[in-house]
Amino acid sequence: MTDAPERDPASDPDKLKGPGGMTLRQIHEQVQKSVQRDREAQAAHSSPVPQGRWQRWVRYVWGRSGRR
Repeated sequence: MTDAPERDPASDPDKLKGPGGMTLRQIHEQVQKSVQRDREAQAAHSSPVPQGRWQRWVRYVWGRSGRR
């Protein structure tokens, strides 16, 4: 994909500033990094851990928002 010369300079993500003074390209890169970190943390948190019947029961009972 080539950069078209008829591109509107007002929509250039390297020149258009968003909140905080960052360019839209910088904001996009930061969001991508954040999403990647969130995915890695979720994958590490939800890694398959073999649980016994007792552990599942304890999580079931204690994970019920304090109703018991």
